[in-house]
Amino acid sequence: MTAQPRAETRFARVLIVDDHPLFCEALTLTLRGVAGVEAVDCAHSLAEALERLEQGPRPDLVLLDLDLPDVEGLDGLMRLSATEPEAPVLVVSSMAEPRLVRATLAAGAAGFVPKHAGRDSFRAALLALGQGAVWLPEGISAESGDDASDALGRLAQLTRQQAKILELLCMGRLNKQIAWELSIAETTVKAHVTAIMRKLGVQSRTQAVLIAQQTRFAHFLPEG
Repeated sequence: MTAQPRAETRFARVLIVDDHPLFCEALTLTLRGVAGVEAVDCAHSLAEALERLEQGPRPDLVLLDLDLPDVEGLDGLMRLSATEPEAPVLVVSSMAEPRLVRATLAAGAAGFVPKHAGRDSFRAALLALGQGAVWLPEGISAESGDDASDALGRLAQLTRQQAKILELLCMGRLNKQIAWELSIAETTVKAHVTAIMRKLGVQSRTQAVLIAQQTRFAHFLPEG
């Protein structure tokens, strides 16, 4: 049997974000086997991933599982994309419902590979991302028109600080409380809230919170 050639990609350093150590090990072997990636790092939570990004060295590619212990919905994807905008994020998840796949693109992902996919799919995905293209599972189109996906597209425009402030708004925090938690002036919080509402196309804090709530998985998974 002829061995498949390695994918020639520009990804020399990859960060895997997944809370299952065995899957991290398997994915590491896959990356080395199909693309010759030697520098592979693993983080088992969003907090650990963000810490590694802050400390460096920065990865050329991030592989992200959506189901992490310290984050809900697609917030982790958006926070990673905001923290490391130069590195594409390839979502690797067992949840591959078409609406969710399209939502990950709206939230900033460069591609999506189901966890059950074979090595050939990973090879093809890495080649596509290396060329600046988007990779989706066979049979799934990037076209959406879905309200929740549209909301994600608007949320992805927020800066990291604005995303953090919106997260605190969702927790019911007042401007004064947000200012204290983030160690910034209350006037700065007000300016950020105004910018958040402008980017989301809403007129109130309540409407902004409702849009943020549309990023929960329940909006993208089938009923029943």
